[in-house]
Amino acid sequence: MNSQDRLLQEEVIDLRQYWRVVDRFKWRIAGLSVAVAMLTAMVVFSMTPMYQATATLMIEAEQAKALSIEEVYGLDSSRKEYLLTQFEILKSKRIAERVVQRLNLTSHPEFDPEQQSPSLKSRIKSWLPFMRQPEPLPEEDAAKLKLQQVTEAFSGRLEISPVRNTQLVNITFESASPQLAAQVANTVAVVYTESQMEAKLEVTQQATTWLNSRLDDLRSKLEESESALQNFQEVEGLVDVEGVRGLASRELNEITNQLLLVRKELKQAESVRELVKVRGTDIDALATLPEVLNHSVIQDVKRAEVEASRRVSELARRYGPKHPQMIAARDQLASVESKLHAEIRQLVAGIESDYQAAQSNERALLQELSSAKAEYQRITRKETRYDELKREVEVNTQLYNAFLTRFKETSEIADFEAANARLTDPAVAPRSPAKPKKKLIVALAFVVSAMFGVVLAFLFEVLNDGVRNPDDVENKLGQRMVGLLPWVPHDKRQRLGLRTFYQADNYRFAEAIRTLRTSLVLSHLDKPVKVISVTSSIPGEGKTTVSENLAFSLVQMEKVLLIDADMRRPSIGKEFGLPVYQPGLSNLISGSASLAECIYRDEDSGLDVIPAGAVPPNPQELLASPRFAQALKVLSDKYDRIILDTAPTQVVSDALVISRVADSMVYVVKADSTRQKVITDGIGRLLQVGAKLDGVVLNQVDMSKSGGYGEYYGYYGGRYGYGAENAKVAESMAKAARSKSKTEEKPLELA
Repeated sequence: MNSQDRLLQEEVIDLRQYWRVVDRFKWRIAGLSVAVAMLTAMVVFSMTPMYQATATLMIEAEQAKALSIEEVYGLDSSRKEYLLTQFEILKSKRIAERVVQRLNLTSHPEFDPEQQSPSLKSRIKSWLPFMRQPEPLPEEDAAKLKLQQVTEAFSGRLEISPVRNTQLVNITFESASPQLAAQVANTVAVVYTESQMEAKLEVTQQATTWLNSRLDDLRSKLEESESALQNFQEVEGLVDVEGVRGLASRELNEITNQLLLVRKELKQAESVRELVKVRGTDIDALATLPEVLNHSVIQDVKRAEVEASRRVSELARRYGPKHPQMIAARDQLASVESKLHAEIRQLVAGIESDYQAAQSNERALLQELSSAKAEYQRITRKETRYDELKREVEVNTQLYNAFLTRFKETSEIADFEAANARLTDPAVAPRSPAKPKKKLIVALAFVVSAMFGVVLAFLFEVLNDGVRNPDDVENKLGQRMVGLLPWVPHDKRQRLGLRTFYQADNYRFAEAIRTLRTSLVLSHLDKPVKVISVTSSIPGEGKTTVSENLAFSLVQMEKVLLIDADMRRPSIGKEFGLPVYQPGLSNLISGSASLAECIYRDEDSGLDVIPAGAVPPNPQELLASPRFAQALKVLSDKYDRIILDTAPTQVVSDALVISRVADSMVYVVKADSTRQKVITDGIGRLLQVGAKLDGVVLNQVDMSKSGGYGEYYGYYGGRYGYGAENAKVAESMAKAARSKSKTEEKPLELA
């Protein structure tokens, strides 16, 4: 089995344990639940039934408007906060007071404090003389206080619940009268609608008055601004400010462009002038200047010079230097060169003149530009002032027109009443009360009390440290359980009957005893035990009953001797009907009686019994004497089993002494009775002295409360058990065994 399977098994065992606890206390839990449910039913059925009526109101998000005046109301019905605000207004104290006053609820028996029975707190105060009674209030203050109390009680019964994702809201009122509940729900809707209309009308009237007062101021401001604009135009002589400013702007641009051209020419003239100054009076050097070469006159003269030079060259090849044509050609060439030099000198003189003219033009244009700028700035200042006055007029005009329009709208719709809500589903008087939900309350009380009972059961289970089932024997005591004896119904003030083992009606008890017998026998197959001691922690746990019945079960198969070793509180002799003077164990050990005188034969069962005998002053010394051990040794040769009923371990130490001579010890524990510490202390004392403890017998187990532990004997009454008929057969077999043992019996004496 893996760890997961073991964990699952532990969980199942835990669940079974819980179920056993519930099953053990089930009748108590059921009784508590029924009692609480009945008490709750008595209280619930004595309560006054309350009725609830609901009216459905639709709050318009898009309201009917004669004109667009939302700004006057200050409401934006398209926002989510608008509906939430209306829901809170429905819950407001103002609406509640108006409904109370309209329906005169201050005089209604359900709300009037004077017509209702005084509360428990008021009664207690009236009963206590030292409590200061309140002084009577004036009539007006008393009426206000009464209205406040009724309004608070009214608001406590009113419920406003909006319908999700809609514009609908449910108005629910609770009352002992179904008619009043419906009437109040409808009245709340009507009062809310009227209050909204009144609020709108009041706001409209206030807006009209305010707008009317503001219109006069705006009219005066508009007239003043218009007059200021007109005076400014007349004083400045303005007709078209924009045209004048455009003309000045164009003129300023033209002057600027001309100045740029003149400055360009001046720069060129200045550069040429500087070159001329560098070349000086050298005509040939001046002739190489680009400004000179590129001049059209110089180019014409240059072409003429080239032509004249070419002619001279041609004639020189044909004629001599003194030829007339040759002389004429040279004269023409000289004339052209002289003209070229003259033109160059004249051109150079013109460059200086051009430079001076360009400077003069620049100075003139600069002065003209300065004047144009000043004029443009003056015009701009006029335009700025004009625009300022014009804007003021426009703003005042817009404000005046807006206020005038709003004033006309408000005045026209002052008498128009448009509701922002309407009743879509009026409330009707309910036929059945809404609360108390009698059946539900009683059922809940039953369930809750049952759950509380289960909690108490587990609490008692935790607080109870007794031993009540086989798991407790193993887990709490750490011992093996050798037997589980069921509770047999009988008078608790008396002991269980001696012959219960043989009664046909108690066959389950008899079978449990036989199971105990089998457990003891099978646990010592290798070395059978002779002397078996039976003890317990305290008196009253049933050790004597276990000893007697264990002896009855063993005598059916073997020869058994039952000895009452509890010489402090002997009870076996009394159980078998022996007289008080009957010799017993104390007489045998002390030597005042023989063994034959101390043994009593029970004819019905065939069991031999040695009672405790006379109560000695020193029982522990007798049990610790060698004569007791010698007696057990002699009896072990005669009997197959010897059962010793010893005193409780926690009362005296007799059981500890007997444990030294006993081959086996059985510890009897009364189920759900003796505390765990007492039991563990008793077992511990036995183990400390080396007692041979076989295990624990759990006695008087109430199987009706044992939960799932009936499996230890669940088949006893079925086909595998003895039953009533089988018990008779077993009794017949026991009588036959007793007859046989009687014929084989031999006399025995203690030396």
